[in-house]
Amino acid sequence: MSASIAVVVVSYQSAATLDECLQRLRGARDVAQIRVVDNASGDGSLGIAQRHALADARVRFIANPDNPGFATACNQGAWDSDAPWLAFVNPDLMVEADTLARLRDLGLPLGDCLLGVEQVDEQGRPDAAVRRRDPDFAAMLRNPAAGARLAVAADPAQPLQPVPALSGALLLMPRALFERIGGWDGGYRLHAEDLDLCRRAREAGAMVAVANELAVLHVRGVSSRARPFFVEWHKHRGLWRYFRKFEAPRRGLLVRAAVWCAIWAHAAVQVPRLLLRRR
Repeated sequence: MSASIAVVVVSYQSAATLDECLQRLRGARDVAQIRVVDNASGDGSLGIAQRHALADARVRFIANPDNPGFATACNQGAWDSDAPWLAFVNPDLMVEADTLARLRDLGLPLGDCLLGVEQVDEQGRPDAAVRRRDPDFAAMLRNPAAGARLAVAADPAQPLQPVPALSGALLLMPRALFERIGGWDGGYRLHAEDLDLCRRAREAGAMVAVANELAVLHVRGVSSRARPFFVEWHKHRGLWRYFRKFEAPRRGLLVRAAVWCAIWAHAAVQVPRLLLRRR
């Protein structure tokens, strides 16, 4: 099909949700290929991917011997497929049968675009991180906690709401755009790689937008709950990489040093919260 979709799912310790995620993707309209890239899970995720691959020829899996990170794994799955549209879907995200096709249909007249949808939890509450702005490093210097907050309010009046950036839990784009911007930046291990992808898509002339009338269930954070300190470390490391890549060349040494201090000060204040959560 000229507008078929290849779906890339990166799994890591995702056995709790991966089976249902893949079952739903196999039943989704216009999904021609499903690529599961497993980052050395030890919980049975790979076995689930193998079972779906045996049952459905559209499903293939890549078993990484270690964990190279989310962005690298996304690229592996994308380059192993050839459908004209690419969707990146978290293993803890449950799509309805027509969600990806409807999102693709919204993108067809736009040309270059990077699109997402509303995400809700089990209680139907929307995820504020779906719509994002670019990190404001000037605000971060004034108040590290405030500067790190990126959420943009939903605008129900806009069925397709342009935003600076989207959550990487579900993204859809034409393969031609993916290839033109060089895919995901594998230098990120975890977090901020979606901000980077959206920024490079915008700089390439693409529309970045969220379809406010489409929603998916996001069983949030299944693979990261067991390693909160690891996640927090890489979240801030990714933010620093983003700053060095897009902002630092225009800033002086003192500003660069101040931003580094602000990012890691914000990381430090997360430690007591994480310790309390573990108790």
